[in-house]
This record gives sequence, C-alpha cells and structure tokens, in this order.
Amino acid sequence: MTPRRIVIAGGGTAGWMAAAAIMRTMGRTAEVTLIESDAIGTVGVGESTIPPLITFNRLLGINEAEFMAATQATFKLGIAFDGWKAPGHGYFHSFGLTGKDHWAAGFQHFWLNAQTRGQTQSYDDYCLELIAAREGKFAHLPNDRMNYAYQLDSTLYGRFLRRMAEGDGVTRVEGKIAQVDLDGTSGHIAALLLESGVRIEGDLFVDCTGFRALLIEQALHTGFDDWTNWLPCDAAIAVQTESVAAAVPYTRAMAHDAGWQWRIPLQHRVGNGIVYCRRYLDDDAALDRLLNNVEGRVLTTPNKLRFVTGARRKQWHRNCIAMGLSGGFMEPLESTSIHLIQRAILRLIRMMPHGEISARDIDEFNEQQHLDMLQIRDFLILHYKATDRRDSGFWRQCAAMDVPDSLAHRIALFRETGRVFRKNEELFAENSWVQVMMGQGIMPRTWHPIAEKLSDDDLAKFMAGLRDGVTATVRSLPDHASYVASFCGTPRSDAA
Repeated sequence: MTPRRIVIAGGGTAGWMAAAAIMRTMGRTAEVTLIESDAIGTVGVGESTIPPLITFNRLLGINEAEFMAATQATFKLGIAFDGWKAPGHGYFHSFGLTGKDHWAAGFQHFWLNAQTRGQTQSYDDYCLELIAAREGKFAHLPNDRMNYAYQLDSTLYGRFLRRMAEGDGVTRVEGKIAQVDLDGTSGHIAALLLESGVRIEGDLFVDCTGFRALLIEQALHTGFDDWTNWLPCDAAIAVQTESVAAAVPYTRAMAHDAGWQWRIPLQHRVGNGIVYCRRYLDDDAALDRLLNNVEGRVLTTPNKLRFVTGARRKQWHRNCIAMGLSGGFMEPLESTSIHLIQRAILRLIRMMPHGEISARDIDEFNEQQHLDMLQIRDFLILHYKATDRRDSGFWRQCAAMDVPDSLAHRIALFRETGRVFRKNEELFAENSWVQVMMGQGIMPRTWHPIAEKLSDDDLAKFMAGLRDGVTATVRSLPDHASYVASFCGTPRSDAA
C-alpha cells in the first residue's frame, strides 16, 4: 500500500501536536510533511490546559516528567475566578468531583438539603482538588485520585513535540506558502506552492495556519459563524513576567470592567494577559491596565491580538481539515484551546481515510466538532450572562443579552431543580456546571427528594466524613512548588 501523504500547513502547537500524533499512531502507513516558516510567528499564548491533555500525552508515550521539564510546566487543579459575580467576590472551578454522587442525583442535592438542616459548610469544602489548590499543595495520588492538568509554555511544548515528530519520521519543510493549488475537477487541494518554488503535493491537508485559515477559508471558502453577540471580547494582550513567588497549582481569571485578565504561573516565569472588548476599552488603556496589574519584571514585548469568537462552518471540507485557530476561536477563559486541537487530531485519526475520503466521515467529523464548540461556547457564555455586575456598560450588556436556547434551558433547569445532565460526551462534566453556576450566583430552588432519605444525624455524619477525608488528604500533601522541583524541575537548555 502506498503511504497516504498528509501535509500539515503551519507549525506551532497545533501543527506539531498533529504531526506527532499522526506519525506516532499511523507509522509507516503515512508520510507526514509539515510546512512552516521561521519568519512567521505563532500566537503562542495558550499556557493553561485541562485534564484530557494527560490522556493525549499518554497515547503518544510521552514521559510526564520529561515533558514537564521541557515545557517548564506546573500542575493545575483548576481556575480561580475573581470578580465575575460581583467585584470582590470569588469562586473556584476545580477539576474532579465534589463530595460523593448518588446514582440518582449529584452531590449538590445533598449539600443543598443539608443547608436547610443547619449545616453551613461551603460546597467547596468537599472537593479535594479545590482545597489543595487553595492551600498550594499537590502530589500524584494512587488510582489517579487527584485530577489535574498543566500550566505550560506552549512554544516549548511545540518544540518538544517537533523533536519527537521528526524523530519518528515527520519531514519539516521551511518556507512560506505562496499559493494553494486546487484540482480543477474535484475542487480538492492538490498541492501547496511555496515562495521558493517548491511544490508539496498531498492526499490530505491539515490547516494549522492560525487566524489566517489559509487553506480552509482563503482557498476553500467554508464560511464562519460569528458568536461575538454572546462573547463580545475581541482583543487580547499577552506578556510574560518574572516569577516573584512560588508557583501555585491554579490559573487566575480576574474580571475587570471590560473583560478579564489571566495569570498563569510556570516554573520559570508567569504568563499574563488581558482579554477585553474594544467597544468599552481601547488598546492603550488595556495595555496600561495589564502592565499595572502584573507582578514582577516584564520579560517580553506585549503581544497584541485581535480576534472574532466563533467557528468555521466546516472543520473538514473536501480533503482539508482545520485545526486550532484556523477552525475557530474560543477565548481562553476555560483553557479549551489546546483541548480543541487535541479533539480534532484524535477524531481525524479515528476517521483516517483508507482510499477515497468518505463524505459520511466528513459529515460526522463536522457534526462532532461543531457540537464540541457549541457546548464550550455555552459554558463560556454562562460566565458573562450569570452575573450581578452592573458597574459598566460591558457587564450591563452581558447581563441583558439573550443567550442560546441550549444554555437558557440548562440555567432554568438548574435553578428550578438543581439538575445538570451531561450530553453526548461533552467536555464539561456535571460538577463543572454546578461550580460555575453556583459561583456565578445561580442557586437551585429545590433538590432531589432522595437527599431527604437520610436522618439529620446520618446526613451530618455523611457530610462530615467527606470533609474529614478531604482535610486529611490535603494535610498529607507536599507543597506544590517543592513537588514540581523534585518531580521535574531540572532546567533544560531550550527553556530559556
């Protein structure tokens, strides 16, 4: 069998994730060529991830300590949200579970009922990852009891994957793409013509050209769904600063009057950025606000980005698959950018054509990708819509906006019954929705009747046992920064 020729346009995190995964999975059944130009920069600001990246790295046989040393990564147990419900108010969206669910009802039902019986403990007190994060502790626990992700340098992650991919046989071609040649009969991409005159032919093309979407949009004109009526932020500025304190195992998302700011601690520095709506905050004012709200000396020139939140109408069109920013943009509020790349890669590998490309595969891929993005979109909108803030035009706009029917239903269902249902293997599980909805001020009016099954004494013992288990485990954990240093803190020459 002649190996299928797969051409990846663009490097960066998306390109090298795709190259490494396809080559390691497909082996000699594929010839993978990646085209990138050293003269074209990458966005390179995605530093905060979510737990599925652990699975991706394991599928590729990546040693965790080596990966973390190479990317100067720290562990992440969730996101601290400051000022989203109201100025001065905060809550935490953690990974993992809170309390203990019953098959008929989530733990929130028992907690809600316990509040009416005189128990005043916070919902947070029942979550291991949340309490460990707040106390700055971390360790790998038996049976994967601690759910975590990474805070990493995405540029270094791309370099790490490049070394692995080239070692496995991926061919890298340096150069800028000057032209996309289409087949006159099928309309498929036949080849990419570089400025140097080199012509790269292929059977399958992966568009990792970022916001330019050189293949999927400029050549194939697939169209774009604009979601800025729900997610109005349209600009960001990123900057890196020196570390002035021990790295904590969580990311911060700090709301301001026209958007929000992130802070992500790595081993060697801190990633910072401001996301904002230019209707309410101009670029110069945003930069000033960011630089006046960072800790430590600024290490890099501010990286200014403009974006439109939304999704390409087709992520796979003809023989081209969009991955990363070429397929759409979701602001990094819940650290989903790298995850969407990962989902697209693994989905493509599962649907890798044998011979002719199946139109049904294309339709299925697009439906699944689109559903992923719609569900993430709704989760992001929730953070803006469910707020008590009315202190600026931005927040008044967010609070007043109509939301998609799918999100309106979720909010109404939770407010009326305390129920959340996870649909179609969606990314965010029940506990994520519960933490964010209650954190943003949506409290259920009632609970599942099974919560009343326990007597007052039995319920008190049940709840106390859960809290005591969390407390004892957290007490036994080492300091996060010390654990990182012992696990993977050996400096690498390429981490400078």
